[in-house]
Amino acid sequence: MTGSVREDDFTSSGSADMSPEQRVPEWGGDQLADPAGASGLDGDLGIDPTELTDEDLIREMHSLHRTRLDTLRHAADSALANHLRRTAELETEYLARHPGREVDPSRLRDA
Repeated sequence: MTGSVREDDFTSSGSADMSPEQRVPEWGGDQLADPAGASGLDGDLGIDPTELTDEDLIREMHSLHRTRLDTLRHAADSALANHLRRTAELETEYLARHPGREVDPSRLRDA
C-alpha cells in the first residue's frame, strides 16, 4: 500500500502532518484540576509515577498498554490525550529507574 487510506485531513482539529498529541487540543501540557484536592494525585491521571513502587509502576503500564488500542480507536479526544500523557509519564519514570535496562539482541535490527 503506497498511499494513505485516511479520508479526512483532520481539518477540524489540526493538520494532517501533526502528531496525535498535537491534534488533540488538551495535549498542551495543562494539568487537569483535582476537585478533591487529594495529595499525590495528578487530576484524573492517577498517582504521581515517582510515588509508585516498581510493582505498581509495572502494573499501571500493563493497564495502559492493555487499553491502548481501544482508547485510540474509540475514546474521546480528551481521553486519548490523557492516555497519551499518562503513558508518557509512566514510561519516562520507568526509564529513569532502569537506564541500563536489558535489551534483547533478537529485538535489534541490522544497521
